[in-house]
Amino acid sequence: MVRIRIDKVVTKRGDDGSTDLASGERAPKDSARIEGYGAVDEANCAIGMARELLLLEEPGEARTEMEAILLRVQNHLFNLGSELATTAGKLRPDQPVIADRHVAALEEAVLRFNEGLPALPSFVLPGGGTLGAALHVARSTVRRAERAVVRLSREEPVGRPARIYLNRLSDLLFVLGRYATVRFGKAELLWNPEEA
Repeated sequence: MVRIRIDKVVTKRGDDGSTDLASGERAPKDSARIEGYGAVDEANCAIGMARELLLLEEPGEARTEMEAILLRVQNHLFNLGSELATTAGKLRPDQPVIADRHVAALEEAVLRFNEGLPALPSFVLPGGGTLGAALHVARSTVRRAERAVVRLSREEPVGRPARIYLNRLSDLLFVLGRYATVRFGKAELLWNPEEA
């Protein structure tokens, strides 16, 4: 298992507009690789905020299950960030990467949390209480990360499961946003094109 130790935060090495990759090279901070794992970090922060808001809801099985999946996802996103911060062919044998099993676990969670939710006659407006809104923000942030990783994959090799994982994760966050709204008794608002 890869563990890192951070002793020093201010190094000044990035003052020139470049940063160290996990594989040892330096890269410009505006490169597609840095944009990719930076967007994944933003998504992780948004999920962390949603998870903290979840803890304000009443304790019970729903909260426990949601907290567990969100925490697992946050760890996966750190693994994905590490994977993206390593140039192709330089992954260490013990370095965790996103694999097909991680994608399958997300797909199973989507099915489980979606079961019993009412069918949608229209698009859902982001909202549904503070937690529901936070999960929709996290969903859209994951979509941005997915776009950044797809952009990177056009320039350099990126593991196929990594790209798929972000797509499934946005699906899961959409379902969790709906699940939280319904489970915690908030109103789910639907898009009404007549309101324009």
